[in-house]
Amino acid sequence: MSWRRPLLSAAVLIPLLAACSAAPQAAAPPAKPAAGFPYTVTNCGVRHTYQEPPRRAVTMNQHVTEIMLALGLEKSLVGTAYLDDAILPAYEKAYDSVPVLAKEYPSKEALLAANPDFVYGGYSSAFSAKDGRSRDDLGRSGIATRLNTEYCPTGSPSVDDLYREVRETGRTFGVPDRAEAWIRQARATVAATEKRLKATRPVSVFVYDSGDKTAFTAGGKGIGNELITRAGGRNVFADLDKAFGDATWEQVVDRRPDVVVIYDYGSTTVEQKKKRLLDDPALKDVPAIRNHRFAVMPLSDTVLGVRVPAAVDKLAAQLHPAAR
Repeated sequence: MSWRRPLLSAAVLIPLLAACSAAPQAAAPPAKPAAGFPYTVTNCGVRHTYQEPPRRAVTMNQHVTEIMLALGLEKSLVGTAYLDDAILPAYEKAYDSVPVLAKEYPSKEALLAANPDFVYGGYSSAFSAKDGRSRDDLGRSGIATRLNTEYCPTGSPSVDDLYREVRETGRTFGVPDRAEAWIRQARATVAATEKRLKATRPVSVFVYDSGDKTAFTAGGKGIGNELITRAGGRNVFADLDKAFGDATWEQVVDRRPDVVVIYDYGSTTVEQKKKRLLDDPALKDVPAIRNHRFAVMPLSDTVLGVRVPAAVDKLAAQLHPAAR
């Protein structure tokens, strides 16, 4: 039996010696922050610091969805909701890869089921407190939020605000170079339209969004007002201190617009809206009605999103066809 003892000792000693001779394990180095992070931004009064890009974003409203798609961020989206009309053809394939959470706004439960770490709303209604989706509510659930700056409580949004919207979204998601490339192209488009309109005189414009007893129209506080100005028009309801609001038909008659711009969306067609205006005897002497001067813009072209630069050019072509 004596031959077994040295072998047994060796069997015990070898792993002990190996353990003693092994170098101590160094602590793993802390993860290196992504380039451009941490990033702090204040949006509509809400300040947030991002340590890294959001990975599970949800967009609510078409124009902010299209901002994300224009920046090539569809893989960062785990859900989207609420289209006003068809998505831009350039973004259709990317859009089709993103789950649609609801035809309009999702319930709080449906939103949370997507497990987002970021929610991007286009209109203030996206963050409805009565539906449990306020920015404070979502923040308490650990979800960062952004509201399109057109619906911040103060200020009159401009094309420069669009550039800031795209820039800040690009920074938030770690793609600032894509944002700056988009901004350069957008500036070039707007500048080309401005150059073409240099010798034209502004025409007066009434926006007809909807309404029967009153006219729901574009006021002076939304990007729609700036779009009209840059397209060579003058919004006759620029004194309305909001993005959209009601005007009386008597005011429309008194302000005598040269052109009616019809916003195209929803179940009421452009032709139905035209008929309502043309059939109203009270409007028969309004120059735009008398001369059948109508322009048409999809609603999604008239909010603070990536369609604005091209929309300025499209509206300019309708207000000043001789300047093409």
